[in-house]
Amino acid sequence: MSDLKCSGIVGASEQEGLDARHGADVLVIFGITGDLARVMTFRSLYRLEARGLLHCPIVGVAFDEWSLEQLVERARDSIGATGEVIDDAVFGRLAARLSYLHGDFADAGTYTAVAKVIEGKTTPVFYLETPPSLFGTVVVGLAKAGLTANARIVVEKPFGHDLASARALNEELHALIDESRLLRIDHYLGKMSVEDILYLRFANTILEPIWNRQFISSVQITMGQDFDVADRGHFYDPVGAMRDVVQNHLLQVLSLVALEPPTGRGVDVINNRKRDVLVAMAEVDPTRCVRGQYRGYLDVEGVAPGSQTETYCAMRLEIDNWRWSGVPFFVRTGKSLPVSVTEVRVVFNTTPWLGFVPRDAPRPEANQLVLRIGPRPGARMRMQAKEPDGPGLRSVQLDMEFASMGGEGPTPYEVLLDAAMRGDSSHFARQDAVEETWRVVQPLIDSPPPVETYEPGTWGPASADELTRDHGGWRNPWLP
Repeated sequence: MSDLKCSGIVGASEQEGLDARHGADVLVIFGITGDLARVMTFRSLYRLEARGLLHCPIVGVAFDEWSLEQLVERARDSIGATGEVIDDAVFGRLAARLSYLHGDFADAGTYTAVAKVIEGKTTPVFYLETPPSLFGTVVVGLAKAGLTANARIVVEKPFGHDLASARALNEELHALIDESRLLRIDHYLGKMSVEDILYLRFANTILEPIWNRQFISSVQITMGQDFDVADRGHFYDPVGAMRDVVQNHLLQVLSLVALEPPTGRGVDVINNRKRDVLVAMAEVDPTRCVRGQYRGYLDVEGVAPGSQTETYCAMRLEIDNWRWSGVPFFVRTGKSLPVSVTEVRVVFNTTPWLGFVPRDAPRPEANQLVLRIGPRPGARMRMQAKEPDGPGLRSVQLDMEFASMGGEGPTPYEVLLDAAMRGDSSHFARQDAVEETWRVVQPLIDSPPPVETYEPGTWGPASADELTRDHGGWRNPWLP
């Protein structure tokens, strides 16, 4: 077991060596009968098969006493339920890759059986579609069966519930597997519209020179959901909006908006620059955070009486470095808001008075660049132009939806499963960045501001408007 014990971040040369490895020769999915496989995994595997990107057998492992025929039927039903039109030839190829093992994850015999099924495979990928409480159990079982030496292990969020638990989980896993072979899924990092942030920033010379505190007044990141928690009270109440969305998805997006130009080669370059942003970020000030709870939340089954869990969270964040010092990053998310939309809005500085417009005319509205992550990803530039019938100004918008220019892209889990099988860690959250995000939000866990009630269908508590008052207020999202 001594050769399995390691920790820390892999170096550049070692990572390049990992990149050169062959792709996975078997994919083993623990928990393949669960909801995540039903909603996401089977469809993603089918689409990868359709694109010619699956090249290995798939072994499902779960506690349910299913036959292979039942698993294949679940796969077909799950894919069809997503609205995907099933091509029988493609599905037949996918079904031929499947096998199934019934087993208890706490039983060493389960891992002996896995070892027998994948005997002769040299680069397995083990995908843990299990609760985090079972991560350690499964990895220990795999290690004792001698299956982790050349394996990649994929785990789902949450990665802890605060800084201390995140560190404890990392220590537990690092005792058995190196960080370079541990892939933490945050499905936002698989969205093409999130990856587009990098391309828009660094592949366009008109943007990078003005992407700093000299030209940018503020950045707003909004993730609105127009639905409530429905019947998921048991899951949502111990978590809340900050842990569910801000600490992971939105801080990952923010790090891509704010990172320095990547230099060098290797899959870890982007993760290094993202970490730099998070290290420079101050811990959030609870007085600059608003927590809300939509009216009616306490009536949801599974929600504790008098629960103080937030269904809305807004905050101001600061990055203390040369590029961003003094530029506030405003983040908000919530359920039962007016619309479902996720966007990044970069608000530039306003111009001085313009001598060719009437002196009593209002100052021109600030230029804005909007990157809509979903739905219908796209980019919008909001600019100023002359009124058609006078010397005044009006706002005009230059819009582009990505699908109209390049067609439908892969779904997030397609991207992530393909990356895991190829060994590309750039699409996954790294240990040091995860711990930094927990550090940033830890004050809200230790001393959370009181929860304020808001009406469903509104943009949260009115007090959230105070966060952005000195920067023009919250901008209305670009609606699909």
